[in-house]
Amino acid sequence: MSRARVTRWSALWDLLPRPAARWSRMFALATLVGVTCGAAAAGLEAALHYGVNVFVGRYTHLGQATAWQFHWGVLLLPALGGLVSGLMLRYLAPESRLHGTNALIRAFHHQMGEFPLRGAGIKSLANVAVISSGGSAGPEGPTAALGAAIGSTLGRLFPTTAHERRVLLVAGCAAGVGSIFRCPLGGALFATSILYSEPEYETDAMVPSVISSVMGYSTFISLVPVFGLAAHQYLLQGAEQLGFNSATSLGIYALLGPLCALGAILLSISLRVVEEGLMPRARMPKWLAPALGGLATGALACMLPQVMDGRYAFIQNALSGSLFSNDMGDTLARQALFLALILVFKCVATAFTVGSGGSGGVLGPSVFLGGVAGILLGTLGEWLLPGAIPPDVRRSLIPVGMGGVLAVTMRTPLAAVVMVTEMTGSYRLIVPLMLVCVSAYMLGRRWGLNREQLRTAADSPAHAADAMVHLLESWTVERVMERDWKSLAAPDTGLDEVIRRIEPGTRPVFAVLDGERLVGVISVPDLRRIIDEPDLAQMFIAADLMTERLAVMHPDEDVYHALAVFQRENHDMLPVVSRDRRRRFLGMLTRRGVFESLRRHVADMQRHVFAEHAGLAAIDREGQLDQLLMAVAPQRTDRVQRLLVPLDALGRSLRQADFRKSFGAQVIAIEQPDGSMQCPPDIDAPLHSGQRLLAVVDDAV
Repeated sequence: MSRARVTRWSALWDLLPRPAARWSRMFALATLVGVTCGAAAAGLEAALHYGVNVFVGRYTHLGQATAWQFHWGVLLLPALGGLVSGLMLRYLAPESRLHGTNALIRAFHHQMGEFPLRGAGIKSLANVAVISSGGSAGPEGPTAALGAAIGSTLGRLFPTTAHERRVLLVAGCAAGVGSIFRCPLGGALFATSILYSEPEYETDAMVPSVISSVMGYSTFISLVPVFGLAAHQYLLQGAEQLGFNSATSLGIYALLGPLCALGAILLSISLRVVEEGLMPRARMPKWLAPALGGLATGALACMLPQVMDGRYAFIQNALSGSLFSNDMGDTLARQALFLALILVFKCVATAFTVGSGGSGGVLGPSVFLGGVAGILLGTLGEWLLPGAIPPDVRRSLIPVGMGGVLAVTMRTPLAAVVMVTEMTGSYRLIVPLMLVCVSAYMLGRRWGLNREQLRTAADSPAHAADAMVHLLESWTVERVMERDWKSLAAPDTGLDEVIRRIEPGTRPVFAVLDGERLVGVISVPDLRRIIDEPDLAQMFIAADLMTERLAVMHPDEDVYHALAVFQRENHDMLPVVSRDRRRRFLGMLTRRGVFESLRRHVADMQRHVFAEHAGLAAIDREGQLDQLLMAVAPQRTDRVQRLLVPLDALGRSLRQADFRKSFGAQVIAIEQPDGSMQCPPDIDAPLHSGQRLLAVVDDAV
């Protein structure tokens, strides 16, 4: 973006007081990100709907309880989809290596919010090819990555900081997940918590994420009917009437948590075996590996076609009670065995599809596995204890299980609770959802699938300067500005008078005032030509040479924003004026003044820290030692040693002991018992045993 456009954009928002300007700008950008992401998600949803019906839907029905049906189309179609995906990624987006959520997490932490749209867009299209051909993957991860890339790209189109780009990246992820999963609040919680493995949130991005997710979801449900699809209120129908009515049912939910953790662990192990074990040993081009993974998925689908289900048809039929309507459901034992095999086969098929390099996400398979885990537990309970589990509780296990596995694989327990609640409309299941999601997360969180997650915000480079930024944002310009500014001039002041006021060795900036109103400034570079030609100084006045169009600060603005203005305008000083139309000159804000205020604050905090935590003083002493070492012997730090006072020198001064001649060392500092450092040392003070000598030891000394 050109500097002129940046200036116009900045000037527009500068008309508003802060923080209103900042929040208004982020509100507008988050709205734009949400609408764009919602439209993109609607397009992908339509492509997936028609793609699945045209391709994999031609050969099998994924929502039925069928098994062991071989068909050449089922076997080969996933391999074809994997081949298309591999070729697209190899030749159209070779730089895209990480999958969906991992890619956006890395962009947030390590790439200053820079997430290219091209790679994410190609991966989303490749994902349509994979799922349409029966690959065991979900569209949610690529959609989240596409939304994040849209947010990052819009952040680059407008003059935003790295922090704001990161916020828009998270907001785009929220809009993508909120749209494709039909969960606006869950999408915002997911996007702000997916960055960390511990339950921690990116709080600065929370409000923009909510705005973006709401706009994305609203755009999505408005556009889906345009593509000839029904805009269902919930992703899965039939769970909205379910509820939690008795504490006695908590026992079965308590068993569901460990089962969900087991399913998530099995998925994680399967992915690691394929990604780290099989693929590195397979000697083939990377673009061909997804085809091989697709072939393995097709072989598994010939035994259990449900592993190809990326649209939750199997889970939907289980919720409606029409799943076991054929011969497969003749005994509960066979149903339980069938469901257990689906659980295992789905993990393996997902590992082959995604782990081989095919474009796809694991959010969808995680939700699918959780639903199957709920169906399996309900079936086992009915088999072992007939009639002990009410039918409604057995059905409730399905959406609750969906949240349990999602909480483990993504390490987002609270977001999983809200997402499943919104996806299914099962708001009365909030209690068992909380129990299962938290228990499953605690048992299996170390097996989460997002390896780019950092533990907490304290570990993220994005938050390395948080303490400093928050401090500067809490300070107002009025606090650190110089009020008694002596370099003042009236518009009719002669330039010769202005030049006479310049003290030798200084480079002042003169504020030109019409009464109390600031009308311009004059700096030494402006006066350079006049100084060299004294005769000209008598011909001009301050109004002739002053700069009228200048950046100014207001007393209620924060210092962090002022530093950005310093950087943008390349000035060392900024006039501070009142917000009213009179533009009264109040003082001058200088870079030096900001630095000195920070230095005093840090020194004061250091004193408090050492008073509160005495043990940390040792670190400070080591820091002082390091500075001395670099100053005295920067190339040979091994020559500088910390010595005890020799017995022969106790009670004598350095001068009396003739330390350099007697001991072959030059003492450069004396560390006192309280940790303070005496540098240079007092050569006439007596030495005692509690002291330590910092000395340069050299054979030549």
